[in-house]
Amino acid sequence: MRTLTDQDFSNRRVVVRVDFNVPLDEQLHVTDSTRIVAAKETITHILQKGGSCVLLSHLGRPKGKTPELSLINIVNNVEEVLGVPVAFCPDCIGPEAEKAAANLQPGSVLLMENLRFYEEETSGDMDFAKALAQLGDCYVNDAFGTAHRAHASTTIIAKFFKEDKFFGKLLEKEVNAIDKVMKTGEKPVLAILGGAKVSSKITIIENMLDKIDHLIIGGGMVYTFIKAQGGSVGRSICEDDYCNYALELLEKAKAKGVAVHLPTDVIIADDFSNQANKKSCKVHEIPHDWEGLDAGPETLKSFEKIVMASKTILWNGPLGVFEMESFARGTITLGEHIANSTAAGAFSLVGGGDSVAAVKQFGFEDKMSYISTGGGAMLESLEGKTLPGIAALLD
Repeated sequence: MRTLTDQDFSNRRVVVRVDFNVPLDEQLHVTDSTRIVAAKETITHILQKGGSCVLLSHLGRPKGKTPELSLINIVNNVEEVLGVPVAFCPDCIGPEAEKAAANLQPGSVLLMENLRFYEEETSGDMDFAKALAQLGDCYVNDAFGTAHRAHASTTIIAKFFKEDKFFGKLLEKEVNAIDKVMKTGEKPVLAILGGAKVSSKITIIENMLDKIDHLIIGGGMVYTFIKAQGGSVGRSICEDDYCNYALELLEKAKAKGVAVHLPTDVIIADDFSNQANKKSCKVHEIPHDWEGLDAGPETLKSFEKIVMASKTILWNGPLGVFEMESFARGTITLGEHIANSTAAGAFSLVGGGDSVAAVKQFGFEDKMSYISTGGGAMLESLEGKTLPGIAALLD
């Protein structure tokens, strides 16, 4: 892995692919700067080593040139986070872009216009990638969130920089965190997989069975497993087509010595609403007109023991419908257990949109070892896929 450590960037112009795909409100103000903050370490490092930075990013899914998705809207935020002036170029390829890059002095930062204003970016067009490569003399990818896409700026561009292509600090951390769970993690290794559907997690579970010692299943997935075992799940979300598969999965796990933990009790409600009547019941005895929306108190106690005994923990997906206060207790309590285990020396990796949202919402951000910035990219890594953006840097 070619990293930034020990690289001298004196008088070099570095094309840095960042992920500044940040949320904007109706006034086009950035509502969450996490992704900009995540790129700061790489950019600052290059500037301190005598280089200048040409920043490439996408924002949203524009259809052609869309003013409200112009990166000019985030320049002030980027300046604020980096603590240095940031120039803006209203294009990302062509004579104007090349001139702006050529005039860049060491220690300076230039943000280019939204890559996705050109459809050639997402189609992985070779000529477009070549035009982007003209903007600098070396390339750094620090956009883990898009590393699973073979786009021009994340994968194809690397072909134009034989030796001069590097992992950014963020990308390096992401790869190392996933390796820690999948390859080098201290045992026992625990994976906590939540979310609504078994079908969306099949490939992850299959790939992880050889690497983990314990698997906690939470969220809506639970009810497919319970129904498969002959339980009554009422109106709970359930994928009937996957019941047989759920039983096969339990057998596979058993054969590989992986202990699978399902809730024993759940919080049920008579409506999918924060104001619904709720009570706890055994997970396999849900009345026909009620639905399971969170893990129950017995379950949370038993999960605590498993979490506290684990040395490496992956958390992907909440235990319940945490967006509703009435059904957030399970996810919050699990977060507390993982935080306590981390404080006691375990390594914890949180990834996947909903888990990350929960961790932020309930104030666990500083209590986990690592929080991944890339939802889809992380899930594909856990499935055992080689991400094109990473493969391009190793080539």
